[in-house]
Amino acid sequence: MSGLEHLSGDVLRREQERTLASPRLRYSLLARALFLGMDLVYGRRRTLSKFKVLELIARVPYQAWEQVAYVAMTHTSRAPDFARRIFDRVRESRHQQDNEQWHLLILEDLIAQRGVREGFVKFWLLPQLVAFVYYQIVWLLYVVRPARAYLLNAEFEDHAEHEYMEFVRDCPELEREPFESVVTADYGRFESLADVFRQIGYDERVHKEESLNWMTQPRFA
Repeated sequence: MSGLEHLSGDVLRREQERTLASPRLRYSLLARALFLGMDLVYGRRRTLSKFKVLELIARVPYQAWEQVAYVAMTHTSRAPDFARRIFDRVRESRHQQDNEQWHLLILEDLIAQRGVREGFVKFWLLPQLVAFVYYQIVWLLYVVRPARAYLLNAEFEDHAEHEYMEFVRDCPELEREPFESVVTADYGRFESLADVFRQIGYDERVHKEESLNWMTQPRFA
C-alpha cells in the first residue's frame, strides 16, 4: 500500500478544488531558486518527465533526516526513551520517503508506456547532481536549524501539490484515461489518470502539513 489515505474519486475532486482555491506558501529565496532552475532547464510546461525530476528530488529531505537520526541514535545508548523517539521519527520519514518513491515509480511507468524519450544528461545525470547538492543543503539545515529544514520541505511539497492539481485542471483529457500500472496493486486503483494525479497532489499536501507540524516540535519530540 502507498501508506497514505486512498481517497475516492468524489473526494479527490473536492480536494483538488481545495488546493486550487488556496494560495501557495510564500516561498523562501532558496525554494524560489530551485523552482526557477527547474523551469529554466525543463520548461514551465508541466510534463511527466518534469514531474519525475520533481519526485526524484522530493525524496532527498527524508533521506537526509533519516541519516541524521541514525547518527543521533548511536549516541543515545544510555537514554533508551530518547532513542525510541528518534526511531519513531525515522519511521515517519521512511514512510514519507516510500510514498514519494511510489510517485516516482508511477511516473517512470507512465513515461515508459508512452515511449517518451529522455536525454541521459538532462533527465538522469543532472537530476542526480541537483539531488546531491540539495541533500547537503537539507542535511546542514537540519543539523543547524531543524525548523528551517522542515519549512523548506513544506515549501517544496506545497509547490508539488499545486503543480499536480493544476496539471489535472489544465488537461481534461486525463479524466478519460484509465490508470494501468505495475504499481496498481500497491498504490491503489483509480477511476482515471486524473484521479491518480489528484491523489499524488493530496499526498504532497499531507507531507507539507506534517513538515509544518514538525516545525513546532523538538527535532525528536
